[in-house]
Amino acid sequence: MTTNPVHGALFGVAIGDALGVPAEFKNRSALQLDPVTDFIGYKTHGQPPGTFSDDSSLTFCLAESLCLGYDLNDVGERFVRWYDDNYWTAGSDVFDIGMATSRAIDRLRNGTKPSLAGDFDEGSNGNGSLMRIMPLLFYIRDFDIERRYAIIKDVSSMTHGHIRSVIACFYYLEFALEFLKGGDKQTAYARTGKVVHEFIVSKQIVQSEVDKFASLLQEDISKKDVASIPSSGYVMSTLQASIYCFLNTDNYKDATLMAVNLGDDSDTTGAVTGGLAGLYYGFASIPEKWRNEVKRRHDIKDLCDRLAKAMGV
Repeated sequence: MTTNPVHGALFGVAIGDALGVPAEFKNRSALQLDPVTDFIGYKTHGQPPGTFSDDSSLTFCLAESLCLGYDLNDVGERFVRWYDDNYWTAGSDVFDIGMATSRAIDRLRNGTKPSLAGDFDEGSNGNGSLMRIMPLLFYIRDFDIERRYAIIKDVSSMTHGHIRSVIACFYYLEFALEFLKGGDKQTAYARTGKVVHEFIVSKQIVQSEVDKFASLLQEDISKKDVASIPSSGYVMSTLQASIYCFLNTDNYKDATLMAVNLGDDSDTTGAVTGGLAGLYYGFASIPEKWRNEVKRRHDIKDLCDRLAKAMGV
């Protein structure tokens, strides 16, 4: 199988997601006693092993659209098709959709401009845009930072428009971009903190929002005690937990299992971590068993092939 960074990233998201689906909402102490070590099924959501959730479905909707070019209206139509017609679901039903994403898709269905469809209030900073943003990396990778930020802002705002969610997506893709440049992860982490901090300060973003990202921009989050790393559905929790798990492991398997076993929003922490780890370590680093057992693997492979060709990766 011919692969490139797209395969590692997209399979990485889906497999991390599928590992976490059965453990979602379980607390960390319970998972320490009975950790996830492989695909399992029929627990939290009653789904068979290898089933990915909305995290991957919406990631694939974005990737499908990018195969044809950059068109937010088309992305929005695919989100609606997923919600209404089970497009890009792992099986035959939609499950585990977040409230903010559901509201946004209602607006998209009713004709709201995509970049204005999401919630913009501070209380709507779930991880619903971060979980699906990875494919955008391959479209924006050669643009200047102003254009990268503007596009990320619009794509995030389809479901999550508050500046905190936007910056979280921006940080995640800037970090991932460093991998495409060939940097090791510690150098990438240090450079991303510097670049993102300088950029968001230059945008005159309110200091209280900049301060939310201090552990990533001005500290080494990997040195924190894991007990201080939450793993809820809050966008900052997911972003920080994912970076923490990625930095504190040295392969795809360990990174995603650490993420999933943090508990709570385990599928999304697994998906966001898995996207980074799959991109960094490569498709071949993902255990073959998982690559073979994730639902719709042939469809995912075909999508990766098409996206890679369209993006010239």
